[in-house]
Amino acid sequence: MSKQELVVLGQDESDCCPTLLTAPLDEEQAVELAKVFKALGDPVRLRLLSMIASREGGEICVCDLTPAFDLSQPTISHHLKLLRQAGLIDCERRGTWVYYWLVPGTIDKLAGVLTRSGRPAASEASA
Repeated sequence: MSKQELVVLGQDESDCCPTLLTAPLDEEQAVELAKVFKALGDPVRLRLLSMIASREGGEICVCDLTPAFDLSQPTISHHLKLLRQAGLIDCERRGTWVYYWLVPGTIDKLAGVLTRSGRPAASEASA
């Protein structure tokens, strides 16, 4: 099967995950992405995500997250819940503590959508 046939059949690798610059988002994609961006639209949640993602070993206990903020434990739990609902993190209860880790697939998908894939931006193309 030739590469051209793959494109026609929709099996081309570049069609798998279109970026914002290669194809308009359909309604379902926009709704899904909006949830993720909304979850990231808060400084506390961005910090939590960063703390989780950068933790050596790939996971962190909620007991290590809470002291880093001047917020109550229920507020931190609420922010973590929103990050979980957006698919950015996942967790597991171990005894009395909950451990969190990054969901790489969601982060990779978000990065892929935002990637320019070699196409010049409008400001660069007109220069």
